[in-house]
Amino acid sequence: MKTRHLIDRTSRNLIFVLALASFAVLVAIAVFTLKEALPALQQVGLLDFLFGTEWRPTSGQFGILPMILGTVMVAIGAVIFAVPLGVGCAILLAEVAPPRIRQFLRPAVELLVGIPSVVYGLVGLVLVVPLIREIGGPGLSLAAGVVVLTAMILPTIISISEDSIRAVPRKYKEGALALGATEWQMMWRVVLPAARPGIGASIVLGIGRAVGEAMALVMVVGMATAIPISPLDPARPLAPSIALETNYATGLHRSALFAIAVVLFVLIIIINSLAMMIMRRGARAHGVR
Repeated sequence: MKTRHLIDRTSRNLIFVLALASFAVLVAIAVFTLKEALPALQQVGLLDFLFGTEWRPTSGQFGILPMILGTVMVAIGAVIFAVPLGVGCAILLAEVAPPRIRQFLRPAVELLVGIPSVVYGLVGLVLVVPLIREIGGPGLSLAAGVVVLTAMILPTIISISEDSIRAVPRKYKEGALALGATEWQMMWRVVLPAARPGIGASIVLGIGRAVGEAMALVMVVGMATAIPISPLDPARPLAPSIALETNYATGLHRSALFAIAVVLFVLIIIINSLAMMIMRRGARAHGVR
């Protein structure tokens, strides 16, 4: 008993130390990024930096409003398409598909998770961009970025949502069917509300990847420093801007890129917080904790 108690206590202490180390690394990254961004924020001004519409480092103009709007638009567009498709595919894999189809689809979804983002960008550049150009747009556009990001975050939403649906106790399903509910009513009224926390977590992770993606978007969105008015217009999200200019940036330009990183960090925190708040309110409305 003493040995088991010692092992349990050691394990708890080790997990606590590892958690503190992870938090410390996160804080160190945030502090370093903010420290490097301060010269640009002080010289340009926070309001001019956030709401300025001109990004011309050679002329000393550092306005990132088009980048912020481009990031929000492409992320929201990808989530709008990916969430219904991902949750629907998760329901198919968890409850509807026959075992043979499930054995084929599940490894395919897991394979998509591990594909590098640059491959998604290359496929989008070869397939999606020409299709959009035939519609009438320039090809490299916000719509191309939405399509590519949708394909990128789908595997994450599908995998986590499927695991969450499978984790719902069988007695919930049997109880609903015993009360006369159809399979669709059982799925919509019982299984999905019970699996809401896991599905919400998958959506949050998908949003995080959509907002922070860089390389794939560099290849398909056009990287124009203008506010996109139409889905067919080019855009320039925050993360691709950092990836595109960080190799040659110096001085105030380099500090401005770190300031973009701070804005991106804050934006991800805000989006994740809003998503978690909506998820908790929905869970309370359905009586799920």
